[in-house]
Amino acid sequence: MSVGERPANQAAGTPTKGGGLKKIVAASMVGTVVEWYEFFLYATAATLVFGKYFFPSTGNELDGIIQAFITYAVGFVARPLGGIVFGQIGDKLGRKPTLQLTIVIIGVSTFLMGCLPGFADIGYLAPALLVFLRFIQGFALGGEWGGAVLLVAEHSPNKTRAFWSSWPQAAVPVGNLLATLVLYIMSSTLSSEAFLGWGWRVAFWLSAVIVFVGYYIRRHVSEAPIFLEAKELVEKEQAVSYGVGEVIRKYPKGILQAMGLRFAENIMYYLVVSFAIVYLKSVHKYDTSSLLLALLIAHVIHFLVIPQVGRLVDRWGRKPVYLVGAITGAAWPFFAFPMFDTRNAVIIVLAVTIGLCLHAFMYAGQPAIMAELFPTRMRYAGVSLGSQVTSIFAGSLAPLLATQWLKDTGSWLPTAIYLVVACAITAFAVLSLRETKGIALQDVDKADAAREGLLNASAR
Repeated sequence: MSVGERPANQAAGTPTKGGGLKKIVAASMVGTVVEWYEFFLYATAATLVFGKYFFPSTGNELDGIIQAFITYAVGFVARPLGGIVFGQIGDKLGRKPTLQLTIVIIGVSTFLMGCLPGFADIGYLAPALLVFLRFIQGFALGGEWGGAVLLVAEHSPNKTRAFWSSWPQAAVPVGNLLATLVLYIMSSTLSSEAFLGWGWRVAFWLSAVIVFVGYYIRRHVSEAPIFLEAKELVEKEQAVSYGVGEVIRKYPKGILQAMGLRFAENIMYYLVVSFAIVYLKSVHKYDTSSLLLALLIAHVIHFLVIPQVGRLVDRWGRKPVYLVGAITGAAWPFFAFPMFDTRNAVIIVLAVTIGLCLHAFMYAGQPAIMAELFPTRMRYAGVSLGSQVTSIFAGSLAPLLATQWLKDTGSWLPTAIYLVVACAITAFAVLSLRETKGIALQDVDKADAAREGLLNASAR
């Protein structure tokens, strides 16, 4: 029986034998929590610590933050490379072994970051080592996201794919929450000197513990039947291929659409969780512990909102919900920064929380939409390329550009205009999609097989 001929509920709707869908979701989530705990830990530490610890003082606090954000951007540059390498591995060998490898690499690199000496100890070798480890961390994360969401999406029922595959997305704020919580405890219980000296390192060292848990859980999941079937077809038919080169040749439109979907979402997220801290700390000299507490509350609500938006994506459709996120996201900075300027703690928490809730309208449906853009034999590569290449031009630059504009103009308005343009690009990408609510992934594979003239061959 070919990929296209298998009944829709046999592969996509039925979890692999020996494990239920909830187990698959848990395995995907726990790894994603670990990965994003470590990645966001770097983002927060870059804002609060690294500018002072790893770089020489210039007399302007923003200069150190800008330099730290440049090293932060290195991780984003590495992510597409990781997406290419691990996308190829994931489409050939499977989602499970790839996810096991990425979680170990990120864990080791993050732990070593916590061991690095500062600029005062070894000079420019300190930021050089930081950049190297950041590159390795970003490289592994580039292969993590696609595998985590596809592990769930390829096991999920057609009618609820967006809901189930939104749970790995919800794991991201959990990872961010843990990172923020650890830093909050360290910064609120230690003196500024102790926190800058050694307190921040504890959060990086704790990653080793979480990595062991995530790796253990991921060992006990199985591949989706639809992937195993596609893999068998590729092995049988030399005329059909998989991976990065194939998806670029055959589905360039899908990659561009995925990039467009990612653009505004990625920019908005890092403006809300990273640049908001810079703005409040540099313009209003807001207390570090209070800022981290605000992010803690916002991350909890973000976690709760994402799966509910996933339900809406299954009910209303992929395109309408995403458009709501793009349109409302463009409006966020115009009311959020005036709310920040009140210096009122409750209003600040509300501004950050609203930003993350609006972000969820773009973020929750991404795994389902992107999975439905590509056939199984090249889905990992397509999803990884579409999501990770965009990060170079989006999330990596967003806090850096916003901080530079703040330094040059003293205003948040350039950043607001920047987000409006990004949201317009994403809205255009959404409008270019065809609605795929409820589609069977087998139908995507069947259309691909028909396009390649392989329906008869795959039935042998």
